[in-house]
Amino acid sequence: MKTALSTKILSPSQKELFLNSGLGLVEYNALKIEFLDTLIPLHYQNYIFTSKNAVKAFLNHSKKTDHSNCNAFCVGEKTKTILEENDIKIIKTTENASDLADFIVKNHKNDEFLFLCGNMRREELPEILSKNNIRYAEVEVYKTHLEIRKFNRSFDGILFFSPSGFKSYAQENSILKSMAFCIGSTTAAEAKKYTDQIIIANKPTVENVLVQAIKHFKKYD
Repeated sequence: MKTALSTKILSPSQKELFLNSGLGLVEYNALKIEFLDTLIPLHYQNYIFTSKNAVKAFLNHSKKTDHSNCNAFCVGEKTKTILEENDIKIIKTTENASDLADFIVKNHKNDEFLFLCGNMRREELPEILSKNNIRYAEVEVYKTHLEIRKFNRSFDGILFFSPSGFKSYAQENSILKSMAFCIGSTTAAEAKKYTDQIIIANKPTVENVLVQAIKHFKKYD
């Protein structure tokens, strides 16, 4: 039986989708999120979220605040979903931070933004905003900790959902001949430092990573 390692604990429905395909699954959380007791300025109108954890931190901090005047600019479907569930107006959703920064530069050059992020946030968005003189402030609202774990076995495939998750796995393990299934291009860029056996999801969702792995292994049954 072909077996894959997931670098995050899957939901029951995601796990069922994978196991029903006849594949084996081992799962663990390669990352641990710590929300910080940070003061988040709430007088801004425009907020940038590049992860669902930043949205969670914002919502926890602003429970008694009226969000009706907030505009959200976000990356990823999961981030978008949490914002929608909390009735926060979304101006733009993109699949990666560079595209979001380009949209802001092109369409909101005179606006001011608050970028809520984690300690491992990537450089592309701040660099593009700064280079184009977009007024923004940045607040770190959560920390991502690598949960290091060594596996004394190999896997046919490994499922990666962020560059940080890949870094965590690679601390104590090698890819060897495993196929790396990546949620997006930034995760794949990290994987390319170690392997050329990479398949990138068509859409940046956990479900699509699973589908790509299932399709790949079924092809070689």
